[in-house]
Amino acid sequence: MRIDIWSDVVCPWCFIGKRRMETALGRFEHADDVEVHWHSFQLDPSHPKGERTPTFEILARKTGAPPAQLRAMTGQVTELAAAEGLSYDLEHAVSVNTIDAHRVGHLAAERGLGDAMHERLLRAHLCEGELVDDADTLARLGAEVGVPEEETRKVLAGDAYRDAVHQDFTDARRYGATGVPFFVINRAYGVSGAQSAETFLSALRTAHADRAGK
Repeated sequence: MRIDIWSDVVCPWCFIGKRRMETALGRFEHADDVEVHWHSFQLDPSHPKGERTPTFEILARKTGAPPAQLRAMTGQVTELAAAEGLSYDLEHAVSVNTIDAHRVGHLAAERGLGDAMHERLLRAHLCEGELVDDADTLARLGAEVGVPEEETRKVLAGDAYRDAVHQDFTDARRYGATGVPFFVINRAYGVSGAQSAETFLSALRTAHADRAGK
């Protein structure tokens, strides 16, 4: 079985969705037969490359909400993340253009480290306030999961994997994804959003039964 997941490394719901999917896989009878493939998505592709803006400032612009209301909103998400074992620090998160982070994700995937790299990038942005568009930071994070630092720097110095990232964007649109996380099981069953582990488990079992029936 195959699970394709579209996600952005600055998306709080994507990390929650990742954990819930992992919980479902832990309860799925055929988890050993499942392959997970991560795909790039940008929540805000218009964010200027090189511009770094506190996430709270961006939320304030988009919603017009006062600081107290913003903290209440993000506090709810932080509580949901905590229920999945994640320690968010959204007040220190900095929004950036994520194209380079996704290119590093593709590099890691070629080494069989796609899941570990995506996990590290999500944690870096959402929990640690790291700048996930910074070349030094990306090289260090890649090295932490097993991607040689010199390979990451070589990729970031050029345009490697840019076409692959944009192909992911195209594929997401083809499946009708307008937001993330977005999961496709066996290229047939779509699950949109950070659904409950029970919902994911049901989808996995349905997809497996359908495949077995064929």
